Amino acid sequence: MNNNQPTTAEEMNRIELVIGKILRVGVIISAAIMIIGLALFLITGNSGYAGNYHPSSFKEIFSGIAHFKPYAIMMLGIFCLILTPVLRVVVSIYSFYKEHDMLYVGITTFVLIVLIISFFFG
Repeated sequence: MNNNQPTTAEEMNRIELVIGKILRVGVIISAAIMIIGLALFLITGNSGYAGNYHPSSFKEIFSGIAHFKPYAIMMLGIFCLILTPVLRVVVSIYSFYKEHDMLYVGITTFVLIVLIISFFFG
């Protein structure tokens, strides 16, 4: 066996560490964005939108971010928080592929497709 190539168990441990880091970093980034939006809301006292309106489409969110609207910034934080487990699913597909577990590659790919479709139609 070639000593330069990591064993499957070592590689799986590294992948599990990467998954853990993705989840931690995703939550930290999301929280930081939400705190920035909240601070901007508290400083300005204005959500940036009339009444009880909240931006719900990507176009509205990114347009609101360009204009420093607090609710749009907070919605970006929520979007990042939702995206975090999606990234975990992508890394899981890679992990199952490296283990040559094609059944779980197929199942996890199906889950990813359902998540992507739900983003566009939900």
